[in-house]
Amino acid sequence: MIVEYIDDNRERFGVDPICRVLTEHGMAIAPSTYYARKKAGTVSEAVLAEAYAANAVFGVYERNRRVYGVRKLWHAMWHAGQAMGRDQVARLMAVCGISGAVRGAHRTVTTHRDDRAPRFPDHVERQWNRPAAPDQLWVADFTYVWTLAGFVYVAFLVDVFSRRILGWRVMSSKRTPLVTSVVEQALFTRRRGEFAFTPTGLVHHSDAGSQYTSIAFSTELRAAGITGSIGSVGDALDNALMESTIGLYKTELIDVERSRSWTGRAEVERETAAWVHWYNTERLHSAIGYISPTEHEARYRQTVPSTPEVA
Repeated sequence: MIVEYIDDNRERFGVDPICRVLTEHGMAIAPSTYYARKKAGTVSEAVLAEAYAANAVFGVYERNRRVYGVRKLWHAMWHAGQAMGRDQVARLMAVCGISGAVRGAHRTVTTHRDDRAPRFPDHVERQWNRPAAPDQLWVADFTYVWTLAGFVYVAFLVDVFSRRILGWRVMSSKRTPLVTSVVEQALFTRRRGEFAFTPTGLVHHSDAGSQYTSIAFSTELRAAGITGSIGSVGDALDNALMESTIGLYKTELIDVERSRSWTGRAEVERETAAWVHWYNTERLHSAIGYISPTEHEARYRQTVPSTPEVA
């Protein structure tokens, strides 16, 4: 420590000259700071332990995009190997002056109904806890983000079982390719990760927006062997999980710095990619036991017996 170094050499060189030389070499310390520190006396072990704990809490908070509140940060500390009580985490957050992102109401109206278009029946009927494995139920929706170059549209597709975002796209148009490309990406993600993947029995659920009732989108699902499902218009509960995911996206990325102006599609796309990676691989989700979606899927696959090879 600098104070100890000055203590060891003050009789030989003097406090002022030592402070001046240290400052010139990038270790700035004023003589008044040195004397104030000496006057304060030795820091107790308890105070040091508190400082180290607060630093650990702040580090985990920073690594998780500065959005965790007390409950999530408490679980995150245990995941990081720091055994702390929830009240202790709350107190240390107060010491650091940090708090979780406050989630507001993000009911984005992007749905425009086409009454002439045929619709898939509702195969979900709000039974969001029904999936017992990945790739039984996918849900999809999109939202918009205002940028200095105009609105861009961000579409997502989520596996209900694991909460993993399998596909996403950012486009300057909200026409049908926005949502069909997300399905294509989700299929690619699954086939890349698991050679034996098949969409047989898979249900894709969305609202009744014209993009999801279009002939092109219906053809895309049927060609992939996916069963389409559409809820009622204007009822958030019919696609509640996607409403929740988009709300998190808006709270944890788009609105986390309210003074920020997004420059355009490229910036939104770049930052969305980083957020999706964190969301899938690190973010703790209470609905799946405070683990990440990829960890939840990995744990599931460990419980599934492997198929023996045929001789």
